[in-house]
Amino acid sequence: MGIDTEFMGEGRYRTLLCLVQVSVPVDGEVRVDVIDPLDESVDPSPLAEVLADPEVEVIMHAARQDVALLRRVWRTEVTNLFDTQVAAGFAGLRAQAGYESLLSELLGVRLPKTASYTKWDRRPLSPEQIAYAREDVLHLFDLADAIQQRLRASGRLEWAREECRALERVSDERELDQVFERLPRIASLDPRSRAVARELVEWRESLAATQDRPVQSVLADAALVELAKRKPDSRRALENIRGINPGNLRRRGDDLLEVIARGRDREPIPFSGERRPAPHPGDPPLIAMCEALVRTRVAEAELAYELVASRADLQAILTAVRNGDEEPDVRTLTGWRRELVGEELLALLRGERSLAVEDLSVRITER
Repeated sequence: MGIDTEFMGEGRYRTLLCLVQVSVPVDGEVRVDVIDPLDESVDPSPLAEVLADPEVEVIMHAARQDVALLRRVWRTEVTNLFDTQVAAGFAGLRAQAGYESLLSELLGVRLPKTASYTKWDRRPLSPEQIAYAREDVLHLFDLADAIQQRLRASGRLEWAREECRALERVSDERELDQVFERLPRIASLDPRSRAVARELVEWRESLAATQDRPVQSVLADAALVELAKRKPDSRRALENIRGINPGNLRRRGDDLLEVIARGRDREPIPFSGERRPAPHPGDPPLIAMCEALVRTRVAEAELAYELVASRADLQAILTAVRNGDEEPDVRTLTGWRRELVGEELLALLRGERSLAVEDLSVRITER
């Protein structure tokens, strides 16, 4: 079953699911249905049950947003997912490749772009909009088949499926604990200031949800942290905080002062996480060597580098080895990535591998 969605996120607290396109093979043809989730008479439960059925392969392209929306709005799980964008990175194709570019490269299909920028929340939908939406799932089966053929030939199909399974758990629910802990510089605040920040987070989320507005339009993260740090107790003091929208300050200045006062009366919130140590001065050249090893191996495997490691992953691994700590919980050291390059990366940092340039290529040898 092929699935795609159309949605509107701009100017809203949470993204609005506006359309769901479903394709299924029927007698050698592809049947496409377009479902309107904004129609209150539509019952999504039969389709939700199919999405959660592990016996049914669900094909999507760039599925992260779609899966999160369907899980939240339809209260369903999505299982047995095959994401053609993710899988393309394992088939020697460009990482994060767009649907249109993959169709053109692999199938010679070109899609019309007549309704690519449209307000999907407006009703009624035009025939042009519906035709555009149908095209987004019409060729999913052929695209998935072409990519899977490549992956079978290279022995990478299970690697791609492992990566796709991780997407089945994505969510766009706004958990207050996570919102709070992801604030910039929140770990550096003292416990009293952290309590004020938590009160501001709860107020901001409630107001944004009630008014269906983006949280940053109510109060930006940087301004929220600065308010928590300085804890102003007057309008004049509020005006000295940078980053607060003047209109918001006029309308909600008194509310902000009340929230800050409540935060000061809250139980202090000490930082209980693990503080990352500062990078060692000798790390940059070692990181460069690690990256050279990883890039060499992923090029040999015809994979996209972005699937395997990031600089943050490499820094965490290097820091753990330098300090004699347990292996960090990073993707490069798990599953197929460990098989491809993770073990060898650890061996390099233990001095058991060496890198050399030979014929303008990196050669990796045991020591």
